[in-house]
Amino acid sequence: MEKRTFLAIALSMLILFAWSALLPKPKPHSPSIPTTSEKSEKVVIAPVVPESAQSAAALIIEQEKQEIAFIETQAAIKEVVFKDYQSSRFRLERGFFLNEPNLNFARNNSSSPDKIVFSASDGAKRVVKTFTFHKYNYTIELDIENQNISDQNITVNPQLSLGVLNFSGDQNQARFQDITVGQADKALHPSAHKDSSFPNVQFLALRDRYFCGIIEPMGNNNYTGFIKKISPQESEVGLIAAQITLLPGQKTNQRFRIYLGPQDLQIIKQAKLEWSAVMYYGTFDFIAHLLLQLIEFIYRLVHNWGLAIIVLSVLIYFMLYPLSIKQMRSMKEMQALQPRIEELKKAHKDNPQKLNKEIMELYREHKVNPLGGCLPMILQIPIFFALYQALIRSIALKGARFLWIKDLSKPDSLFSLPASFPVKEINLLPILMMLIMLVQQKITSRNLAGSGSSEQQKLMLILMPVMFLFIFYAMPAGLVLYWLVNSILMLVYQFKMNRQE
Repeated sequence: MEKRTFLAIALSMLILFAWSALLPKPKPHSPSIPTTSEKSEKVVIAPVVPESAQSAAALIIEQEKQEIAFIETQAAIKEVVFKDYQSSRFRLERGFFLNEPNLNFARNNSSSPDKIVFSASDGAKRVVKTFTFHKYNYTIELDIENQNISDQNITVNPQLSLGVLNFSGDQNQARFQDITVGQADKALHPSAHKDSSFPNVQFLALRDRYFCGIIEPMGNNNYTGFIKKISPQESEVGLIAAQITLLPGQKTNQRFRIYLGPQDLQIIKQAKLEWSAVMYYGTFDFIAHLLLQLIEFIYRLVHNWGLAIIVLSVLIYFMLYPLSIKQMRSMKEMQALQPRIEELKKAHKDNPQKLNKEIMELYREHKVNPLGGCLPMILQIPIFFALYQALIRSIALKGARFLWIKDLSKPDSLFSLPASFPVKEINLLPILMMLIMLVQQKITSRNLAGSGSSEQQKLMLILMPVMFLFIFYAMPAGLVLYWLVNSILMLVYQFKMNRQE
C-alpha cells in the first residue's frame, strides 16, 4: 500500500474522531438498572420536589465573587452567579437539599454577612443548616444539626443532594456535564445516566463546561455517594450517611466542606489538592493536563491567550520537527520508487498476492518504511484531542480576546449573515486554514503526476481541506488558531524543502 493511502487513512481517522468529539453524548431513553461499586448498599432517593417549591422566589446572598440564589423553604442552593466570569451561571437546581419532605425551612435571625442559617422542625426533630462563606476561595462550610425534640427515640438517615444534572437543554452545553467520585485510592468518573452508588466516598463532584460543585464530608468517611435518575432527562447526585438513632434531646452534627467555583486548576488545588481530579479530560487526560500547564506557563510570559496558543503550536511543531524531516525523506523515497512500483503493477496485475510480496521486497531492499511518513500525523491526533478537551473547557479562554476574536472559547465570528443564509456567521480562522491547506495540497499534488492513481489522490487532496473546514467551522477559535499556525509552519517547511530540490 502506498504511503499516501496511509496518510489518507490517518486523516480520515482524525476527521472521524473530531466529528465524534463534537457530537453530543448519547441520551438513554429509559432509566438504567442501578449498579453498585464494591459492595451493595440500599440507596433511598429523595422524592422529586414539588413544582411550587421549585418556583419559589429565590433568596439572593451577595458575596465578594459570587451571588448565591437560595430556595429558602428547602435551605438549598438553586444557582450561583460568578461576577468575575461575565456573570456566568452554575445551576444546581436544589443543591444541598435534605431528604426531609416534612421540613419547611426559614432563614434564622442568627445569620450574618458571612453566614446564613436556616432552621425547620417537623415536631419530632429540629434541623438547623448553617452555610459559612469564605470570601476569596469559593469554599463554603456547611453544618447540619439534627436534634430530637420529642420524648421518644428517633432515627435519622441523612441524605444530602449535591445537585441535579439536567440534559434537556442546549446539547452543546449539556454534553459537558459529568460526575467525579473521590474514594480513598482513586477517583471515578461514572456515567450520569445510570443509577449507581459508591461506598466510602471521600468527596463528590459535578460540573458543567466551566464550573463545578464539590462536597466533602469532614470527620466521617462513612458516606455513600449516589446517582439517581429522577426523570428521563435529569439525574440527582448526592450523599447518604449511616442511620443514626437519637435519644430524646440528643443532637448530631454533620459537617461538610464545599467548593462552588470555576474549573481553574490552581484555584482548586489551593482549596484542596485531591479535588483537582474533577478536571478530567477523558482518554488523553494526562496529555491534556501537560498542555494546559504549558499554555498557562506561556500565558504568564506573554499575557495574552491568543499569543500563548500560537507559541504552544510553534513549540509542539518543533518538538515533532525531527519526525517531520523523517516524513519528508520517506515521501521522497516513496516517490523515487514509484516507477518501479508501477512496473510491478503491470507485471503482476493478475496476481495481487504476488504484487504485494514484490512491493514489500522492494521496500526492504531500499530500506523504506511506508508508514514512516505517517508518524507525525499519528502523534498529532492525541495532542489534538487532548488540546481540544483542555481548551474547550478552559475557563481562562472564556471571554479572552485576540485580534478580531471576541472569545477564544467560541468560533471567531467575523460578522453575522442574514437569517436567510444557510450559514449564520462567517468564521475567518477555519476559512484561512482551508486556504493554506489547499496551497499545501497543491504543492504536494505536483509530485503525483507520474502515478497511475494520481487523479484519485489529487481529488482526495482537494476534498480534504474542504472536509477540515466543515469539521473546524464550529470549533472554538483557540483550537482552530492552534491548527492554523501548525498548517502555516508545515507550508513554510514544504516551500523550504522544494527550494532545496
